Amino acid sequence: MPRRIKADDQVVVIGGKDRGKRGKVLRVEPKQHRCYVEGLNIVKRHQRPRQVAGAQRAEQVGGVIEKEGPIHLSNVMLLDPKDGKPTRLGVEIADGKRYRTAKRSGQRVD
Repeated sequence: MPRRIKADDQVVVIGGKDRGKRGKVLRVEPKQHRCYVEGLNIVKRHQRPRQVAGAQRAEQVGGVIEKEGPIHLSNVMLLDPKDGKPTRLGVEIADGKRYRTAKRSGQRVD
């Protein structure tokens, strides 16, 4: 399966608790079919303070921290660069290179 959604893409969530929200993709895990979107699917994690060898104070703060959780790729859609609405992606090959294009407007994404 080709990698359709990449890091730094603008996406909208189409399913789940954050449906309708928009954000920037922080990272993608293609083998798990999941992505992390900035500020969405916030989960709480209990974390112990860690200390780096030789350092006086804790390098990583402990306590309950909030961070982005993974969202399945089927629950996000890329935003069309032309009008900002959700669109599917197509592939266009020109000059031996592969380009992602928005099906809605036909415009190249990258």
